[in-house]
Amino acid sequence: MKKLAALLCFCITPLLFAAEPTVEEIVKKSDELYRSKTSYAEMEMQIETADWKRTMRMKAWTEGMKKTFITILEPKKDAGIGTLKIDTKMWNYFPKINKVMQIPPSMMMGSWMGSDFTNDDLVKESTLMDDYTYKLIAGPDAAKYYIELTPKEKTATVWGRIVVVANKSDLLPVAQEFYDEKGTKVRLMTFSDVKVLGGKKIPAVMELRSLTKSGNKTTIIYKDIQFDVKLDPDTFTLRNLQKQR
Repeated sequence: MKKLAALLCFCITPLLFAAEPTVEEIVKKSDELYRSKTSYAEMEMQIETADWKRTMRMKAWTEGMKKTFITILEPKKDAGIGTLKIDTKMWNYFPKINKVMQIPPSMMMGSWMGSDFTNDDLVKESTLMDDYTYKLIAGPDAAKYYIELTPKEKTATVWGRIVVVANKSDLLPVAQEFYDEKGTKVRLMTFSDVKVLGGKKIPAVMELRSLTKSGNKTTIIYKDIQFDVKLDPDTFTLRNLQKQR
């Protein structure tokens, strides 16, 4: 009996003292949630304001955290509009005027296609891991991690801080709270409808709600996503950007 008790104690002890994830691991999970070495996604963006609503269908390709290509499929009037990001440079293409426009760094926090998402949100010009310092903070739900991110001095952003909320069970993000430099919470991003897409467990729905503009919210719904896919060498080029019309 003593031997059995000792054996049970030996087996259970490692479970009781399993290592907690590091803050870096939790932040990295949020940063790379919809990315891998490469990815291809089909998604829908629903934009709502107090006065109007619109829905866009899009396709997107990524390579690591450095390259992003997005093209709009619908509605017809916007079809072919594209966005390309390589490292810290970003361009938009407008087929109606057949013109490529480079987005200056000062415009990265501007609205993307009239949505509540900024250019930076969509193409990840800045990353939580590289451009913010982070620390665990106390929160109201014991089943979740709360991480406060503060922009580094070199980071170009309008956010005074960001709070990432993630499940302790799977490290998946539940919400991101954005505060201005005065400490006022100005927008809230929530993640829901967790499912397996492309062999990876991810929230299929992201909703971004403005807390300063009544009635404003933007929802991205992932219809399909594939990871570590083989991409055409010309995917992330200005030539390909102009071929999407």
